[in-house]
Amino acid sequence: MRVRVLYFASFRDAAGRAEETREMPRGSCVSDLWALLAGEVPYLARFRQAPPVAVNRAYVGVGTALADGDEVAFLPPVAGG
Repeated sequence: MRVRVLYFASFRDAAGRAEETREMPRGSCVSDLWALLAGEVPYLARFRQAPPVAVNRAYVGVGTALADGDEVAFLPPVAGG
């Protein structure tokens, strides 16, 4: 199945792109996608657990199953003052 991954802020900088389409095995969940991405992008591997994530613009947990055509956005930490 194909999912669209969106990258924002520091994640976009680290990945070198704003979005991409990924092939994932059927039955994959959000944590599987995060593990794949963290294995390829060293900056993402610095996070011990997946950051907040939205699938199809709704916040979900890392155990959420992915479906063909889903849009997934991992939300990077932000600092402000």
